[in-house]
Amino acid sequence: MANNSSIMYGEDLDQVPLLDNEEPLDFGEEDLPKGRLKHPVVTTFHLLFRTAALVVYEFCGIFSSSFIGPFIFIVVLLSLDFWTVKNITGRLMVGLRWWNYIDDEGQSHWVFEAKKGGLQGRVTKMEVRIFWVALVAFPVLWSIILLIAVVFSRFQWAIIVVIALTLTGSNLYGYVRCKLGKSDSISQSFKNMAAGLVQRQMVSNVTSMFTRAPPTATPSSTV
Repeated sequence: MANNSSIMYGEDLDQVPLLDNEEPLDFGEEDLPKGRLKHPVVTTFHLLFRTAALVVYEFCGIFSSSFIGPFIFIVVLLSLDFWTVKNITGRLMVGLRWWNYIDDEGQSHWVFEAKKGGLQGRVTKMEVRIFWVALVAFPVLWSIILLIAVVFSRFQWAIIVVIALTLTGSNLYGYVRCKLGKSDSISQSFKNMAAGLVQRQMVSNVTSMFTRAPPTATPSSTV
């Protein structure tokens, strides 16, 4: 029997059902010092695995002509990065978390969580900036590498790039969903933006109609 899937959004872990034997995770609600990283080790690991995977991909040909060894090593690094970013760095650095669980009825639930508004201000700006820059930059870099691999017919290596894009892109998508909130709210924001643009354009058109200078009559030439 196929599993049904649903999506949940929350601002408080107490409002979300937890898996069996799972304890609520600490969202780092203590006061954070200013001017330095609150989680330097976590921030390091946020960059470590994905940077290492990219470096190994670019320079593995210098040290080895084999494909299998670098392939396995890079996939392991990408898997470690996916797990670390999904389960640790997002929760501690920006107060966001996305995850999935299956209830007793066999239904799959996707949960996208964010800190409450008051607690969101306790994360450090530097860590937030590092988190989002790395989260966005690496899928962009892998996309460029994929384009290069296709242009130069390196289809074997393109397999690694597709795996990298899938894993890094999944975390990017999940955290963007956490950040933006419910899809209904997102759609309403775009609708309001479009309505505002149309309204401003109409006002501009009406104003230009009344302020436009009347055409001046050109004197007819006489022969």
